Amino acid sequence: MLDGIIIERVRGEAISSQLDVLAELRIRVFREFPYLYEGSLEYEQKYLGAYAASPQSLVVIARDVHDGGRIVGASTAMPLAIHSDNVMPALIAAGYDPDRVFYFGESVLDAAYRGRGVGHAFLDEREVVARELGYATAAFCAVERPENHPARPAAYRPLHELWTKHGFRQRPDITTTFEWKDVGDTAETPKKMVFWTKELT
Repeated sequence: MLDGIIIERVRGEAISSQLDVLAELRIRVFREFPYLYEGSLEYEQKYLGAYAASPQSLVVIARDVHDGGRIVGASTAMPLAIHSDNVMPALIAAGYDPDRVFYFGESVLDAAYRGRGVGHAFLDEREVVARELGYATAAFCAVERPENHPARPAAYRPLHELWTKHGFRQRPDITTTFEWKDVGDTAETPKKMVFWTKELT
């Protein structure tokens, strides 16, 4: 437990019972910079449903024990070989075997609960499972917004320090592009995503 927050792992089919709550949490948190994501509940439920379909998939959940166990954060991971988005081609092109990579999806946490070590726990828990399953590499990608982006808060700090502390290395040589609609926009636009990798063996 971290300062009244319980961290728990949910695997495979057990994720199904949490889809609505997790979808709403993702939409709410991803509206913030740097993602500025104008999400839909329908898409989020479909996306998260892919995690429930795989017994090797993982969602790490953070619950507030002082608020009836309410879910306040979540972090996802799944085998790269079954990931539905366009992350696999970039890693294959860089020489990675998708059957040897455990892909860390996203981490979302309500603002009121940040700074309590939950981000560290999310990384630790996913890495434990990756090692238990025998994966050689952990990888994820993160959006890169320009320094002068008009929606960038003055106090914004990227999570690079956290990721580096956990042994991940930024790989500007490995990139991909995702498209989504920014908050307030009328159409989807491409976003550059840069990979981070960590060797587990």
